[in-house]
Amino acid sequence: MNVETIKVGALQTNCYILDYNGLVLIIDPGDDYHILKRYLMDKHVVAILITHNHEDHIGAVQSIVEAFHAPVYGKEDLEEERYSFGPFRVEVIYTPGHTSDSISYYFYEYNFLFSGDFLFKHTVGRMDLETGSIDDMKHSLEKISSYNDHIKIYPGHGDSTTLGEEKRVNQYFNWIQK
Repeated sequence: MNVETIKVGALQTNCYILDYNGLVLIIDPGDDYHILKRYLMDKHVVAILITHNHEDHIGAVQSIVEAFHAPVYGKEDLEEERYSFGPFRVEVIYTPGHTSDSISYYFYEYNFLFSGDFLFKHTVGRMDLETGSIDDMKHSLEKISSYNDHIKIYPGHGDSTTLGEEKRVNQYFNWIQK
């Protein structure tokens, strides 16, 4: 599987396009549909996954749905369990804190996780916006800390990291009772 990272919009949101032999899964198509469609030509869009409903993560959703007739899934559509979207197998993990509807997608066969604005390299998402919560963030960090340290984290903005690195250097993991 190929993972393509495309930075879109004014906030340089990471839109991820996962390609498995021409079958595509899109995570957080934030904006700049005219750029994204270049990556989608001659592909079959299996689904669009949303980590949370901030505009910088969903701005191009409607255009992609209209052009490719792809279903869209977010927290309101998914339980905390495992799903298959075509060849893509993913575990949905509720990770509120940045927003109440924040979820992460763990591709357990490949050992990588798309965290949206829940977890970034060396920090976490803002908790002072509407529906953000410090208590929820603490619980989400505790939940994610039980996962494999070798998981590669693909965040909503910035560079990728690993869960192990975040446990070692990210100050917010100090909130967790050890």
